[in-house]
Amino acid sequence: MKLIDGRKVSEEIYQSLKIEVDKIKSAGGKVPHLAAVLVGNNPASQTYVNAKVKACEQVGFGSTLVKLDESISEIELLAAIQKLNDNTEIDGFIVQLPLPKQINENKVTQAILPQKDVDGFHPTNLGRMVLNLPSYLPATPFGIVKLLEAYEIDTAGKHCVVIGRSHIVGSPMSILLARNSNPGNCTVTLCHSRTQNLSHYTQQADIIIVALGKPYFLKKEMIKEGVVVIDVGISRVESSSTKSGFKLAGDADFDDIAEKCSYITPVPGGVGPMTIASLMFNTLLANRKEIYKD
Repeated sequence: MKLIDGRKVSEEIYQSLKIEVDKIKSAGGKVPHLAAVLVGNNPASQTYVNAKVKACEQVGFGSTLVKLDESISEIELLAAIQKLNDNTEIDGFIVQLPLPKQINENKVTQAILPQKDVDGFHPTNLGRMVLNLPSYLPATPFGIVKLLEAYEIDTAGKHCVVIGRSHIVGSPMSILLARNSNPGNCTVTLCHSRTQNLSHYTQQADIIIVALGKPYFLKKEMIKEGVVVIDVGISRVESSSTKSGFKLAGDADFDDIAEKCSYITPVPGGVGPMTIASLMFNTLLANRKEIYKD
């Protein structure tokens, strides 16, 4: 079993991004600038946004944090987004999810200019991805592709089972791994809450990407020997072995399945760091205007 180290790969990406930023500065160019919109005081959202700000500092990007009150109206939030759309200093921005119940997340996603949608959630970017046109890829699936690439995991002709069909991870992941590219060229089965006899599919899989949000869901009797497991899930579970009384757990039961895997991502330290690294990479592309040419 080999551990897929997302922290190591993300650090390599940050190093390459910093080199690019240094080149831009030396040439007197505009440094990439990422903005994040944080609505309310959700602790997990605050942690994620802080990590993104820290990553910007690490690679030399400019960053802006827009903090808005939990009670903000949808109209007010859309107005704040329009200001970021119009701000030529900001290359890309994200609106941290989830949003308060009075806000329609689809409206917010569609209000972001596709050219600045470095999260890759706008219908224009998702549509371009489906058509295999240049686009900002959703950050977590993009990060997974980068991990498979970094560890030279052969995907061509392999059977990949994706568990979970969210528009953030599962659905775009199934599209990316079916594309005629490397990594890619998989035969993909997309499983979800209505899939019957899930183990029938997972036991045949060469690669499993599990993104359910259900801790310890994937067990050793559900997989075959030598499978590659990419665990996207991250949940806070009770633990008597930590000072806080809690620990982070993935959707795969790591201790149960690791010995049967050829490669596996840990939680934390696997996919999570790659999501932020991919966001940084998309911001550089936005700065260069490589996806949407002027």
